[in-house]
Amino acid sequence: MTENALYLIKAFILGILEGLTEFIPVSSTGHLILVGDWINFQSGDGKVFEVVIQLGSILAVMWVFRARLMQLIRGALTGVPSEVAFARNLIIAFLPAAVIGAIFIKTIKSVFYHPGVVVVTLVLGGLIMLYVERKTHHTPGDQPGAADDTASDERASAYTLEQITWKQALGVGVAQCFAMIPGTSRSGATIIGGMIAGIQRKTATEFSFFLAMPTMLGAAVFDMYKNFGALTQHDLSGIAVGFIAAFLSAMVVVRAVLRFVANHTYRVFAWYRIVFGAVVAAWIFTR
Repeated sequence: MTENALYLIKAFILGILEGLTEFIPVSSTGHLILVGDWINFQSGDGKVFEVVIQLGSILAVMWVFRARLMQLIRGALTGVPSEVAFARNLIIAFLPAAVIGAIFIKTIKSVFYHPGVVVVTLVLGGLIMLYVERKTHHTPGDQPGAADDTASDERASAYTLEQITWKQALGVGVAQCFAMIPGTSRSGATIIGGMIAGIQRKTATEFSFFLAMPTMLGAAVFDMYKNFGALTQHDLSGIAVGFIAAFLSAMVVVRAVLRFVANHTYRVFAWYRIVFGAVVAAWIFTR
C-alpha cells in the first residue's frame, strides 16, 4: 500500500469518527486528537483538518433540518415574531464563542490541544453531565412539546425553540465558550448549559444543532482563510476524503440522536466519557 493511500484511509477513518461524535456529547475534537495520535495521522496542519472536516458534519445537520431552517430564514426576513425571536437567540448564543475564539483561538490551540487535557475534560464533563441529569424528572410532562418525551425536565421553563428566552440563549452561548477546550464537547456544553438554564432536554438538543450551524461554519471558514495557503495538494486530498466521510456518518447520527433524546437521558454518554477518559489516562501513563 502506498503512503498516500494509507494517508487517505486514515483521513477516512477520522472523517467517520467526526461524523459519529460531533452531535453526541463525547467531544469529537477530543476523539480526533486521540485517535489521530494512535494511528499516527500526519497532515500539514492537523488542527485545520479537524476543523474543516467538521464542515461535513454541519452540512449534514443543515440538510436534516433544511425545512425548519428555511422556515426560520423566511420568517425572520418577513418579520414573523417567533422566528425573529429564534434568530435573535441564535445570534446571542453565537456571539460569546465568536468573540472569545477570534481573540484567543491561537492560544487555545497551542496550550490545550494535548491528550492529557482531553482526559481531564472528558472525565470532568462526564461528572457534570451526571450531576445535571440527576436533577431530571423522568416522567412525561404536560407542557407543550413534552408529551412524547419521557425524559422531560420538571425544572424546565422552555419546552419548544420558540419559548427560549434571550437570557437562556446567552447562557448556552457562554457554555459554548468552554467547548473550545478539547474534550469538553461543543454539543455537550451547549445541551447541558441549556438544561441548566431551564431548557428541556430535547429542545436544548435541537437548539444546539441550530447553533452549530453558524459556529462551525464560521470556524471552518476562518481556519481555511488563515491557513489555506500553507496546505498542500496532499493535505487537501485528505481533507476532501474526511469531509465526505463526516457528512455521510453525521447524516445517520443526527436523526438517531433526535430519536434517542425523546425518551432517554444523556447518562450513558456521561459514563462513556468517564470510562473513555480513564482508558486514555492509562494509555498515556503506560506508553
